[in-house]
Amino acid sequence: MSVRSYLDWNATAPMREEAKGAFAAALSRIGNPSSVHAEGRAARALIEAAREQVAALVGAQPGNVVFTASGTEANMLALTPAIETADEKRPRSRLFLSAIEHASVRAGGRFSREAIDELPVCPDGRLDLAALAAAIANTPRPLVSLMLANNETGFVQPVAEAAAIVHAAGGLIHVDAVQAAGRIPCDMTALGADLLTLSAHKIGGAKGAGALIRAREDIHFPQPLVRGGGQERGLRAGTENVPGIAAFGAAAAAALAHRDGEAAHMSRLRNQLEAGLLAATPHATVFGRDAVERLPNTTLFALAGIKAETAVIAFDLEGVAVSSGAACSSGKVQPSHVLAAMGVSGPLQRGAVRVSLGWNSTAGDVEKFLGAWTKLTSALSKERRGIAA
Repeated sequence: MSVRSYLDWNATAPMREEAKGAFAAALSRIGNPSSVHAEGRAARALIEAAREQVAALVGAQPGNVVFTASGTEANMLALTPAIETADEKRPRSRLFLSAIEHASVRAGGRFSREAIDELPVCPDGRLDLAALAAAIANTPRPLVSLMLANNETGFVQPVAEAAAIVHAAGGLIHVDAVQAAGRIPCDMTALGADLLTLSAHKIGGAKGAGALIRAREDIHFPQPLVRGGGQERGLRAGTENVPGIAAFGAAAAAALAHRDGEAAHMSRLRNQLEAGLLAATPHATVFGRDAVERLPNTTLFALAGIKAETAVIAFDLEGVAVSSGAACSSGKVQPSHVLAAMGVSGPLQRGAVRVSLGWNSTAGDVEKFLGAWTKLTSALSKERRGIAA
């Protein structure tokens, strides 16, 4: 069987060797981290070491890291009216979301549907900051959620600018940094984020671990999402996933240490891929190319007349794993709500294919992708000529 090329890193990344080692070592720890005996303290030490590593990735204090079972759970914990600060104990009145957020944010957390407003993006896929300012101007205690980088397009959002607007209006801002962490800087202070979400398996950790990180200790959740125990400082009940958290910490440390070099490597490959794609099919659209800041590893493209589902299957048959820009949890392909929010036409919405690279992607992977793409487009071209004849 030929070696496959995995180009769907935005869906999940393979575990880093450092994470595998930490995971395996943690499996030998039998203690419950809430127990006071030596075995329990040894398990607790692994969690606290990981907490420091995850905090360092985003420039936070370790005590403000709350481990969860996923990025989705972290988003659900963050998006609640019941967020208190030292200066404000009243519930948050409304939740404002950008139109391009991940499904776990678009669900609105624990806000009622009537208390959620969607904010538009500009044609370049970035949040309309003027619309944000107008929307929250007369809203008491708003909560705004804005992703740092979009999972489909890779477009980087103006989070720092949005945070300044939100804070001037007396609000809080939550940042979903799941796709950005390890690929671009994610310092919470520089971003102005009050709350920030991470997911372990996106940075080379194990699936089944995430984190919600607070900018400061006075941000408090009086109504945790998971109740029934005092774990995670009372913010997330349930015995911690010690191996998953240990691997999360190791992955975070490695991602921080190697970020710049890995980003440069992925950017070079992405540029080669896009140049080859456009040379083969000049009429293809590469969204955001040379127009906006993007993640160094992400390409979203479409070619009129080719459906995403057809392309993804064709790539898979050629040994290349990519995804639809709008693949949902059921595995079905849906029109992209992200591209729709940008005003992209329906055919291109339904045809968008996402290629996402990683730290060990190679030039050979790019060549294999381009070969599969050339084969697909050539076959479709012959089919159309046959129909026309």
